[in-house]
Amino acid sequence: MNKYRNKKWELDGKTFDSQREARRYQELRWLLRTGVITDLQMQVPFELIPSQKICGKVVERPVKYVADFVYTTEDGLQVVEDVKSPATRTPQYIIKRKLMLQKFGIRVREV
Repeated sequence: MNKYRNKKWELDGKTFDSQREARRYQELRWLLRTGVITDLQMQVPFELIPSQKICGKVVERPVKYVADFVYTTEDGLQVVEDVKSPATRTPQYIIKRKLMLQKFGIRVREV
């Protein structure tokens, strides 16, 4: 069990943080096969704030957001998606979601 009390799930040789995330992957995989979406990617990192250095030494590590899924819709829109429950909608996640919009103009879709 992890800090959110969900169990890891394995599907198609891939490990997911929750059963809900694994189910969403199955849905997206079906949409990919039927041509509704393309370019399905998992665990895509976005650097929100680069590492901070003083005199060449890293004093602060970079801040990253890792999207559960990224894909393209039929009309060419890129979707960044995160599987969320009330327990995983933390203040840190909300700040990162807002930084995604501010820095990249991307609204994270929560499912």
